[in-house]
Amino acid sequence: MSIHWEALAAVALVSLVVGVLVVVLVSLALVGLSAREPAPACEPADETPVISRGGSGLSRAAGTLVAAVCLSGAAATVLYGLYLLIS
Repeated sequence: MSIHWEALAAVALVSLVVGVLVVVLVSLALVGLSAREPAPACEPADETPVISRGGSGLSRAAGTLVAAVCLSGAAATVLYGLYLLIS
């Protein structure tokens, strides 16, 4: 029995890159969706310090577009991987 180390290394590298890519795309989609969250209406009445979120700087429409593109890319990557496994 012989092991093709080059092929094993290629499969390991591609799976690592694709795994990181899917995680990054989903996290960018969450950042895009966070642009849709409204800002707090007012400051607290007492002297409690509040850590405000800096925001992503995206408008609601741009955040939705970024989320849709990133989730579509992640879904296409996963579906292509399933296609390669099934065929």
